[in-house]
Amino acid sequence: MASEDIAKLAETLAKTQVAGGQLSFKGKSLKLNTAEDAKDVIKEIEDFHGLEALRLEGNTVGVEAARVIAKALEKKSELKRCHWSDMFTGRLRSEIPPALISLGEGLITAGAQLVELDLSDNAFGPDGVRGFEALLKSSTCFTLHELKLNNCGMGVGGGKILAAALTECHRKSSAQGKPLALKVFMAGRNRLENDGATALAEAFGIIGTLEEVHMPQNGINHPGVTALAQAFAINPLLRVINLNDNTFTEKGAVAMAKTLKALRQVEVINFGDCLVRSKGAVAIADAVHGGLPKLKELNLSFGEIKRDAALSVAEAVADKVELEKLDLNGNNLGEEGCEQLQEVLDGFNMAKVLASLSDDEGEDDEDEDEDEEEEEEEEEEPQPGEQRERPTAPPRKMLDPDGGEPAPVLSSPPPADVSTFLAFPSPEKLLRLGPKSSVLIAQQTDTSDPEKVVSAFLKVSSVFKDEATVRSAVQDAVDTLMKKAFSSSSFNSNAFLTRLLIHMGLLKSEDKIKAIANLYGPLMALNHMVQQEYFPKALAPLLLAFVTKPNGALESCSFARHNLLQTLYKV
Repeated sequence: MASEDIAKLAETLAKTQVAGGQLSFKGKSLKLNTAEDAKDVIKEIEDFHGLEALRLEGNTVGVEAARVIAKALEKKSELKRCHWSDMFTGRLRSEIPPALISLGEGLITAGAQLVELDLSDNAFGPDGVRGFEALLKSSTCFTLHELKLNNCGMGVGGGKILAAALTECHRKSSAQGKPLALKVFMAGRNRLENDGATALAEAFGIIGTLEEVHMPQNGINHPGVTALAQAFAINPLLRVINLNDNTFTEKGAVAMAKTLKALRQVEVINFGDCLVRSKGAVAIADAVHGGLPKLKELNLSFGEIKRDAALSVAEAVADKVELEKLDLNGNNLGEEGCEQLQEVLDGFNMAKVLASLSDDEGEDDEDEDEDEEEEEEEEEEPQPGEQRERPTAPPRKMLDPDGGEPAPVLSSPPPADVSTFLAFPSPEKLLRLGPKSSVLIAQQTDTSDPEKVVSAFLKVSSVFKDEATVRSAVQDAVDTLMKKAFSSSSFNSNAFLTRLLIHMGLLKSEDKIKAIANLYGPLMALNHMVQQEYFPKALAPLLLAFVTKPNGALESCSFARHNLLQTLYKV
């Protein structure tokens, strides 16, 4: 390490925060590769008496540095909180498990009794869970109250490993007369899907002490939601349930509503973007009406809920004196329905709790049968190479005005309009465009104009989900759109990338352009796009430079960012 680098590191460490038993290196951007790099950090740790919390977020720790830091931790038996999110930026995924194993061994040797472990935003995948599996099973975690694993890319396999480790921790701690009493569990954006969620549900049912569960954006459908609902029912202290952006449908919503009737401590329910639909919303409304006296927040936004069901929800909260927010935005109420909803709440002197309805998608005029549509959407995903077969729906009947006899009409709803999808993108609308969705979107876009191509790309990628059907539809649409654009000799590829970076908030512009809030979908779509033959490889270094730069929006999507960086290094 150069002398000027050492001097800079020493200056940074001099500003290290020390308060209330906490030693913080948070956000110092330290690059700790070797034992020499970590020398001053180790000294800080060794010299800190009564160390109870260690913050290493926002740095990057290599295998060798982790090993010597772990050695320093072996004498820190009073350590209770490890804030270790986002501390492997730029590391190969293969480096993370051994680093975590070393750190875990240091804590175990010390005999520490952790109450909080935060490893969020580390993008370590299933193998990374193996890295702290032994720690979770050890006596060091018998006292654990908070486990935070947001945005780690664990997948189904990692979810199963984690569930088994928590179950074993509970078994071993119970044998010593002090069973694991986990209170807070966070694992958003981990692609857990049904199998991972079901495995964790089994562990939750055994633990029984949870107060907060946050598992948004995990590709969980009704079987996984139902398993979680059954587990939540035997965790009577639950206060916060956040399953935002999973897919309940009616079956999952009804199962969750049944559980809500048994819980008395719930304060926050976040089922936004969960496709609960009208029947599911009515079931939840019934649960709210009959209980949940401490409810403070109810989010049922973007769930394809129609007017009457939304009004049922509003009526159900009439006696919730602690309610602070009711979110029904992005549903199908229509202008009149929005007004009625506000009037109902105003009648209870609760108009102030209603969130904005600015994204209401209008009253759904399609005479569709939700049950038939739900059956289609909830079929098992086909295996690779298989074609999905849609069941033939029986025709509905309508009265023939001439003969008085019922005449058959088509039962399935008409396909979604491309313009509607581009104006108000959603995964469901993209799928409803059918097998030609990618071609239709490309035809609707002026691919000679980089700005319009950027707009279409961001709208398509914004609906990205880890569910196979949605992921495939997004990738197909991106491929068709971008192949058409890049193959045109008149298309300015550099202008496209520049405008894209501006809209993603990664490049400043004199234009007053509001950057998109969530980069997860665009990053995942870019990761796919840059691997395709049509992508101009000359753009890769420029994209790499901007994705590598520190950026808050990127850091909140560390799994997607890590995947894209790994791909760009290979291009």
